Amino acid sequence: MLEQTDVLIVGAGTAGLTAALNLADECNVAILCKSALGEGSSLYAQGGIAAVMDKGDSLEAHIEDTLIAGDGLCDKKAVRFTVENAKSCVEWLIDQGVHFTLDSEHENYYHLTMEGGHSYRRILHAADATGKEVQTTLTALVKSHPNIKVYEYYNVVDLILQQQRCVGAYALNLKSNKIETFGARAVVLASGGASRVYQYSTNPVVSSGDGIAIAYRAGCRVANLEFNQFHPTCLYHPKAGSFLLSEALRGEGAYLRLPNGKRFMPEIDERAELAPRDVVARAIDLQMKKYGLECVYLDITHKPEAFIKEHFPMIYESLLKYGLDLTKDQIPVVPAAHYTCGGVVVDDKARTDVVGLYAAGEVTYTGLHGANRMASNSLLECLVYAFAAANDIKQNLSKLMPMSDIPRWDDALVTDSDEEVFIRHNWREIRRCMWDFMGIVRSNKRLERAMHRIKLLRQEVFDYYSDFTVTADLLELRNLVLVAELMVESAMRRKESRGLHFTLDYKQKDPRFLKPTILHPAKN
Repeated sequence: MLEQTDVLIVGAGTAGLTAALNLADECNVAILCKSALGEGSSLYAQGGIAAVMDKGDSLEAHIEDTLIAGDGLCDKKAVRFTVENAKSCVEWLIDQGVHFTLDSEHENYYHLTMEGGHSYRRILHAADATGKEVQTTLTALVKSHPNIKVYEYYNVVDLILQQQRCVGAYALNLKSNKIETFGARAVVLASGGASRVYQYSTNPVVSSGDGIAIAYRAGCRVANLEFNQFHPTCLYHPKAGSFLLSEALRGEGAYLRLPNGKRFMPEIDERAELAPRDVVARAIDLQMKKYGLECVYLDITHKPEAFIKEHFPMIYESLLKYGLDLTKDQIPVVPAAHYTCGGVVVDDKARTDVVGLYAAGEVTYTGLHGANRMASNSLLECLVYAFAAANDIKQNLSKLMPMSDIPRWDDALVTDSDEEVFIRHNWREIRRCMWDFMGIVRSNKRLERAMHRIKLLRQEVFDYYSDFTVTADLLELRNLVLVAELMVESAMRRKESRGLHFTLDYKQKDPRFLKPTILHPAKN
C-alpha cells in the first residue's frame, strides 16, 4: 500500500511530537513510531530543561557553561542559537499545558534546580519526571489533532530517494509483518539515539540508532559519534533493568561513596559530585576497577526526608519496589550508556544533506553538545530544532511537490528464515563488543579488536538481510552494526582524549583535533 502525506515524522519523542504540533495546523502529518505513541527516551527523562528564566542568570552564562562542558568542540553559533531560543520553547510547552514544579517559597515562580556543569540554577522540571510530563501532555495533543495520523508499531526500513531528494520511507508494520510505503513532501527524523549499541544502557530498547543508520545509507554525513555519554548513576540491581538515578540528585547534594562510606569525588575534581558526567563516570569506573567493586553508592540520606520525597517522588517510589529507601539507604549505582552526543549533521534549520530530509533531537549532530552534553540541554535541543524544522518546512512546502510514482517494496526474491538464533547471537555479540572495547575507557588495541569483529558481523548481517524476509529484530541488528562501525571509526580517528572520548594511548588533548569528526558515506 501507499500512504501519502505532507510531512512524515519518524519518531514520537519530544522532538517528533513538537515538530508535528507545529506543522499540523497548516498541513497533514503522519507519525511513525516503533512502539506505542509516547514511548521512547524522552518519556524517561528525569532531570529537566535548561533555560534562562531567572533575572540573576544570563544567556551568556548558559552559553559559557555549555562551551566548557563541550570541552572545546561545541559549535558556538549552534550553542547561542539554542540558548537564545530556550525561553520561547519552554513558554510554548507551558502554553500547551505542561506543568513545571513551582517554587514553594516564591508564588508564581518556577522552581529551578542545579545540575552538573551549570553555574546557576536554571533547570525547569516537573518533580523528577519532566520527560513524562512533557510526553504525556504532547501525546494527548497529538492524539486529538485532526491533521495528525499516528502509525504505532512501525519500524522504518529505509528512506525513499528520487531526483536527489527524500520523498518518503519504507516501513515494516510490526503487527502484519508487511512492509508499507509512505510518500511525503518532507520527512523529519526524530528517532532518538543509539545507546542500545552498548550492553548496559539507561535507554529503552527502541534506542537502536535507526535514524543515524538510515540517514547515513541515504547519503547524509554523521559527526562526533565517538562521544557517547555514560550516565554515572544507573541503579545496580538484578531486577532493575535500566533505571537511572537523576543528575538532579547530585545537584541537590547527594554524595558518591565507596562501600566503606568514603567520598572519592572531592579528590578527583574540585567540583566533586557536580563535575560533568564524563568526569564522574570515569571516576566511578576507576574506583570499581581499582578496588574490584561491582558498584559504588549514591547517598542523599543526610537531607531531610520530606525534602527527598518532595523533590524525587518518582525515584523514591521506584526504589521502594527494589527494597531500597532513598531517605535511609545508600543506593548501589554503576555507569551505563545514556546519550549519543553525535549523529546526523544538520544546520540551524534542522536540514540534513538530503533535500526534503530534516532531523531533530538525539539523532542529530547540531554542534550544541561538542565533546560532552551538559545536563538538561538535550530536551532543550529537541524543542529548538523541532521548531526550526517545522518553520523551514512550512516556508518551503510549496516547493516540495509530492511524487506520484514512488516504487513499492519488492521482496519477491527473499524467503522466511528458520535461523532466528543468528539474530539473537549477533545482537548480543555487538553490544558486548562495544561495551568491552568502545566503553568509558578505550585504547588503540581495543578499538582495533572492535572494528575487526564488527566488520565481520556487518558482512554476516548484510548477507542475511539480502536473503531473508525483513523482521523487526533484523532491522535493528542491521542498524546497530552499522552505527557500531561508525562509532568505532570515529573513535579511531580521534587520537587524543577529550570530553567523553578517553583513550589510554593519547591521554592528553591535542589542538590538531579541535574539530568535529565527520564521516561521509562517499568518503568512508
